[in-house]
Amino acid sequence: MNNKLVILSMAALSLTACKKEAPKQDGAKPYPVVSVESKNIVGYQTFPATIQGRVNNDVRAKIQGYITQLLVDEGQYVTKGQPLFRLETNILTENAAASKAGIGAAESNIAAAQASVNAAQVEVNKLKPLVQKNIISNVQLQTAQAQLAQAQAQLAQAHAAKRQAEANYKGVEANIEYSIIRAPISGVVGKLPLKVGSLVGPSDQTPLTTISDTSQIFAYFAMNEKEYFDFLEKVPGASVPEKIKNLPMVELQLANGSLYPEKGRIEAITGQIDPTTGTIQFRVGFTNAQRLLSNGNSGTIRFPQRYDNVLVVPESATYEQQGIVYAYKVDKDTAKNVVIDVIDRIDNMALIKSGLNKGETVIAAGIGGLKPGTAVKPKPIKMDSLVQSIKPKF
Repeated sequence: MNNKLVILSMAALSLTACKKEAPKQDGAKPYPVVSVESKNIVGYQTFPATIQGRVNNDVRAKIQGYITQLLVDEGQYVTKGQPLFRLETNILTENAAASKAGIGAAESNIAAAQASVNAAQVEVNKLKPLVQKNIISNVQLQTAQAQLAQAQAQLAQAHAAKRQAEANYKGVEANIEYSIIRAPISGVVGKLPLKVGSLVGPSDQTPLTTISDTSQIFAYFAMNEKEYFDFLEKVPGASVPEKIKNLPMVELQLANGSLYPEKGRIEAITGQIDPTTGTIQFRVGFTNAQRLLSNGNSGTIRFPQRYDNVLVVPESATYEQQGIVYAYKVDKDTAKNVVIDVIDRIDNMALIKSGLNKGETVIAAGIGGLKPGTAVKPKPIKMDSLVQSIKPKF
């Protein structure tokens, strides 16, 4: 009897222990939910860009010489023809004086040659009637005519020498003018690597400076081959020039993150793929009346992509497994995962092509540990308040 009581007591204790160890059944957990909405969304494709002035002219010396004056400063705006540098002209001035003296000597030679021609002509004129009257022989007249021809040849040489002297003088004068190096265009002066005392010449590899016309600037960006063909498919037009005309205006985001106040237009697309980078280059024109942008700046082109009446859910409502994107739809207070086709992600929202319908309820956040078939307690929230509360992390 005692043994039976002990066995019954132990069995009762075991049952009590089992009851204590059995897990408690949890109820449905609350989850924030939103309704699938239809919105008009504008997103942006972004491309890094380099900025150049409309025209960039290297300034070089046309003659060799030492810089004696530097007449402008870096970053200064100059007008076409404005003096930038002055080179030493001592030797040029001496050459000019010598060339001018050569012109004077040539003029003296012309006068002397002309006098000889005149004298020879007088002699010929005097002998002609004497020969006609057989007073003298024809030989004397032929000799006089030969002397006249020789004098005329010397006069022609004297005139040629004068023209050469004048050309030499003009060349020296031009070199003196070249000693003042002027701006080839109106624009902004770039870096000035050479200072007073530097020897410069037309064969120098390094230019004296660069003048950039930044009244209008060009931003250059590139697309890879896939992006380029995707881009062409989306833009209306039968040819590339037509597509360019139909393109929307684009924005330029500056290096500090701010947007340039003027919008630009894509003006040209290179006709071939760069074999080294596999990209195609685009050129965007921007006005730059305030000259806020300079040659060599960098930025980001923002190309707008508009979606009308597109279905959206918060990005936090989506998750991905093995390249497939899912969301949890709420069906009779139960989480049901569905495959969705996301066409873009903009401002913390996922844009849906298929898999969900407008007005359906999806779990908006906290889906990390959720499993299909889990009972949930929906807590409706507004989508805008959720997506706006998500801050980007840097």
